[in-house]
Amino acid sequence: MIKHITVGVLALQGGVVEHLNLLRKAASQLQSSSPKSHDGVEFIFTEVRTTPQLAQCDALIIPGGESTTMAIVARRLGLLDPLREFVKVQHKPVWGTCAGLVMLAEQASATKQGGQELVGGLDVRVLRNRYGTQIQSFVAGLDLGFLGEGEQPFRAVFIRAPVVEDVITPGPSQTEGQGKAPVEVLGVYKGEGQHNSSEQGKGDIVAVRQGNVFGTSFHPELTGDVRIHVWWLKQVLEVVRHGELVVNGA
Repeated sequence: MIKHITVGVLALQGGVVEHLNLLRKAASQLQSSSPKSHDGVEFIFTEVRTTPQLAQCDALIIPGGESTTMAIVARRLGLLDPLREFVKVQHKPVWGTCAGLVMLAEQASATKQGGQELVGGLDVRVLRNRYGTQIQSFVAGLDLGFLGEGEQPFRAVFIRAPVVEDVITPGPSQTEGQGKAPVEVLGVYKGEGQHNSSEQGKGDIVAVRQGNVFGTSFHPELTGDVRIHVWWLKQVLEVVRHGELVVNGA
């Protein structure tokens, strides 16, 4: 019997099609490289714009784009609270890239006047637009240990990217924070102009995970490199099948 796993991409604004395309390629590669782990499973990839569509999902990607715009549109569509429940109550796998990382943070600095609403889930404070404007975008090679030993650096695309400037401690009133997994730093940028947000000032934190929630400052969907999408789909498989994540899944 085929088990269907539905992975949604929040389609309010931003790099939706790019994520969907890379997810399909990643699923195909996962099936060909690990047929036993993929046996009996069929991924369904879909756009998410409504609460009923979100309810059909086993996992979700919040893509890059403009986080303030995303929050406004999500509020107008009545999606903010269902998204928070998806992340914090149902504990389903969620991945945010760039603006998606901002949306999944509990706190954000350098927001527009009046601030913005966030989904939360990651006990971090992010600094928006850390590297400047669109014309200051750049590509950098990152050593991402979670992809496996001996892997080539991942060429990460940074566009008005945020960084994690601090890991925060949930307050006593944040009941969803009780018993939460710690924040894991999975990627650090050590190049020119770094903000020194990682431990001991060794670079900018640009990839983190906390339990079911994963965030990257950069845009893997804008490359042809499927490795992070393959890795994340493996995490989704583990959660759907066993209810737990691989720590350094290979």
